[in-house]
Amino acid sequence: MENPLELIIEKLSGTQEGETISYIDGIYSELGEAQKKWYEESGFTCTDGCGSCCHNFEPDLLESEVLYMAAWIISFDEQKAKQLAEGDVERFFPAAEDEGVTSKTCIFYNHKNPYHCSIYGGRPFICRLFGASGAKDKNGKLCWKPCKFYPAEKLAQFKVPLTHRQYNLEEVQSIFGTSPPVMSDVMEKVVNNNPGKTETVPLRKILPETIRRLYWILSLTANSSS
Repeated sequence: MENPLELIIEKLSGTQEGETISYIDGIYSELGEAQKKWYEESGFTCTDGCGSCCHNFEPDLLESEVLYMAAWIISFDEQKAKQLAEGDVERFFPAAEDEGVTSKTCIFYNHKNPYHCSIYGGRPFICRLFGASGAKDKNGKLCWKPCKFYPAEKLAQFKVPLTHRQYNLEEVQSIFGTSPPVMSDVMEKVVNNNPGKTETVPLRKILPETIRRLYWILSLTANSSS
């Protein structure tokens, strides 16, 4: 069965939007493979049922990220896409409507979902990279720090007990035998593909208008005979 997102990308073929979405799809796939390797070889993954990074946080988005997110929602949840296109984000996605949620969350947070995200496949870079990537130290070498929400008692259970401190490349490779993808390397690829468009906009503001924009372009391509 063909991926619904691929159908959208095909319909947007020849447009800048389509090229951007296709490029981000490739970056996300590449990142997913790198993270899969890190998870499998290191054994370091998010703890079950956490979702703490979704609380008191909602991402600002690059244009490329929001285009992908909008296309993903149109592809996999058209009802939600149409609701968002109406622009009344708060009406359809109140901040903390789920039972047991006491803090403000991202509009797509869902504590009943195993991944806590109702648009998991369309989530932006920060949500993919947080807790599953490394950084670069002042010398440009990889460094890594366990997620701040990772329970200290679980960190202590690793073969080499861990703490919430920063580990350098040599330490990471010695402990895990591998290393995670580097956040800045991933973001550099995104920026280099679309130089000059590094401004970010709050999700609630930019997503509805981007969904409307894609619907408009799709309507043009549907009515075109060329």
